[in-house]
Amino acid sequence: MTIPYSTAMALSREDWTAAALDALAEVGLSAVAIDPLARRLGATKGSFYWHFSSRDELIAATLELWERRDTLDLLAALAAIDDPQERLVALAREAYGTAARGTDPQAGVLAAASDPRVGPVLERVTVARLAALEELFGDAGLEPAEARRRARVAYALYVGVIDLRRAAPSARLAEEEIEAEIELMVSALVRAR
Repeated sequence: MTIPYSTAMALSREDWTAAALDALAEVGLSAVAIDPLARRLGATKGSFYWHFSSRDELIAATLELWERRDTLDLLAALAAIDDPQERLVALAREAYGTAARGTDPQAGVLAAASDPRVGPVLERVTVARLAALEELFGDAGLEPAEARRRARVAYALYVGVIDLRRAAPSARLAEEEIEAEIELMVSALVRAR
């Protein structure tokens, strides 16, 4: 998507960071770069440098947005759901849905895990997500050891869906197939006791 020139003049730091997160999800870390993002936004490099001193600063802001939006904000929104089982179902639908549809920035983050700017953030987010899943499974009535196992399996399945989509792009599913797979994952991991 290209933003008209007049709009590009008014781009904010958040606009650049959101575009970078989209590029990370679609292409990977290589797309979180000044020239491709300027083209994407219909902006100049000057607009970029108004908000960021370097590409490294943009990458840090992008990873911060990913962590906040896709972990902290998501978990906060789930806390508004009273029933622990329904919280798990809502989380599973969101996570498996974005993974299966290829709209989850996690794919780009995983692909860049060896990058020293990315690896520590990925580890922090993964540990936080596993802890949150373990707590959710515990709140749903599972004993601590079983809650921990379910958390790890649920997260491994989520990462596996992302990897499968990346490894076999020609095997992408139609929307109705994605919905059927999400229901299977939810039933197997969340509803089964």
